[in-house]
Amino acid sequence: MPLALLALAISAFGIGTTEFVMMGLLPDVANDLGTSVPTAGYLVSAYALGVVIGAPLLTALGARVPRTRMLVALMAVFTVGNLASALAPTFGLLIAGRLLAGLPHGAFFGVGAVVAARLVRGGRQARAVATMFLGLTIANIVGVPAATLLGQHLGWRATFLVVAAIGLVAMAALARLIPPLPAEPHTGLGRELRALGNRQVLLGLLTTVFGFAGIFAVYSYLASMMTEVTGFAAGSVPLVLALFGIGMTLGALAAGPLTDRALRPTLYGSLGALAVILAAFHFVAPVKWAALVGVVLIGATGFLTTTPLQMLVMNKARQAPTLAAASNQSAFNLANAGGAWIGGLVLSAGWGWTAPALAGAVLAAAGLVVALVAGLLDRGAGDAPPGAGGGAPTRIVARGREGEPAPAAAAEAALAPDVAGR
Repeated sequence: MPLALLALAISAFGIGTTEFVMMGLLPDVANDLGTSVPTAGYLVSAYALGVVIGAPLLTALGARVPRTRMLVALMAVFTVGNLASALAPTFGLLIAGRLLAGLPHGAFFGVGAVVAARLVRGGRQARAVATMFLGLTIANIVGVPAATLLGQHLGWRATFLVVAAIGLVAMAALARLIPPLPAEPHTGLGRELRALGNRQVLLGLLTTVFGFAGIFAVYSYLASMMTEVTGFAAGSVPLVLALFGIGMTLGALAAGPLTDRALRPTLYGSLGALAVILAAFHFVAPVKWAALVGVVLIGATGFLTTTPLQMLVMNKARQAPTLAAASNQSAFNLANAGGAWIGGLVLSAGWGWTAPALAGAVLAAAGLVVALVAGLLDRGAGDAPPGAGGGAPTRIVARGREGEPAPAAAAEAALAPDVAGR
């Protein structure tokens, strides 16, 4: 894999850290700014709202900007948003800072996924995309716990200053390691929107919303499940969440090669396994060792879905894949919010602390049904490889350690062929 993917992974690490760390800092922020914890929870929503708004907006505005410059610009907005959050004197300005930090999230992963796929030889595109997302999962093992501890000991503002520093490092890495890449040829807002309207793209986004919502129906209330049902002390919760992060990383590592080998079967298998594991978690949660195994498996199967979902929408919108890939990040964040909301509904109904696991199983199963319907509709379509019919593909060479071209990184600009039928 070319070193350019390291720059994307570093960026993903910073984005993942700032996205999830606020959940552990809510009491500190609420106390410092004189508000309640539930009100401080709007800071999580503000970031998610920024992702949903920024993904299509910034992607469309930057459609004709060279890809390397676009990635650096998006990380610059991310860095400014985190710096603004660190310096915000009032709760309202902190909300604005979080919204600003979230705006480039979806667009960055959308552009980054397309760039990652262009940096490697044919047949390894999914592994390249998974390598970028690996930074996001590692953030949940290392970045979020470390940033939470930093915020608890030095103040929550220190956390966002450090994340802003990570953003600066990521900008330098992107500028140094990503080779000059033009925008996709013949790309414009109209073309991107037409690609987004493809039936298979829309079904892929719907699969993301339902399938990923199943994870967050549980993850949002995992700490309470562990203390109220499993019997762990509150001090053990960070270790449990780290196990979830380990599961995420294992799933992301497996997703790349499996998706390159067989996209739709990987998606079907991961969603089906997720539904079964979530349903089983409802029954095994009172048993400590079984609950811990379940936490790892939920993280692994959940994030095994991310790469095939991202590659699916990119393949089906292959004439203009960036907006589709970015919109998939919006779909992930809608799933986060929707899963947490549905999990809260079943808790409020008095069905017990583990009821969100059953709700999550239903959501994952619904995602599987949508994916199966999409597969049936797509059967026998015989899509040509992206870039077909438009002349010779562009060759991209990533820089090596000494600035020399890395022969192993030479790749076609076109994305991987659609492997839905494999």
